[in-house]
Amino acid sequence: MPGDRQNGGDRQPRDADRSHAFAQKKGETVTRDFFRHARRRWYLYLVLLVIWTLAYVRLFIDATPRLPILFNVTPSLPYTVAVVDYRADGIRRGDYVVYAFEGAAYRIFPGLYHQPFFKIVRGVAGDKVTVRDRHVFVNGQEVGIAKTHTTVKHLRLEPIAETVIPPSYFYVQGTSQDSFDSRYSINGLVHADAVLGVVIPIF
Repeated sequence: MPGDRQNGGDRQPRDADRSHAFAQKKGETVTRDFFRHARRRWYLYLVLLVIWTLAYVRLFIDATPRLPILFNVTPSLPYTVAVVDYRADGIRRGDYVVYAFEGAAYRIFPGLYHQPFFKIVRGVAGDKVTVRDRHVFVNGQEVGIAKTHTTVKHLRLEPIAETVIPPSYFYVQGTSQDSFDSRYSINGLVHADAVLGVVIPIF
């Protein structure tokens, strides 16, 4: 009947209004519960905020952010935490350094470009680099054996060419036999301009 159709038509908007009000109230409750939890566990959200901020900086602004503390999670050097001095001058043989990677390998692995690498300086300007049967030497002292292939993609690796280290360049080394360092031509010598700072290992 017409009256019944009219009542049914009125009921539908009312049901829709109630559903909308319920959804709105539920949303407000979820938001309120979130902020209540955030106030109680603010330190967790602070850590997340710092992580997200650093990730954003590395992805979109600078791949090598200047942080006073360096955390090493690779086997290249036997240290996990170190302090970085970004104002250090006069880098010497034996210094630990962090540098922005600019070796030829980034053309194969673009993600490597300007990533921070943590190594020890084994050769400075004027030092002689020689190679015998993939054994690499700096001034006659062995500084590593060049592997034949990369672990990832199984790409052929060539040892660094014999040379006298030119001014403003350094030969850098990791302490692991698997370290990706100056022993390989696609890593090569490191220019002084790429060095971000001298590293002081803590432990």
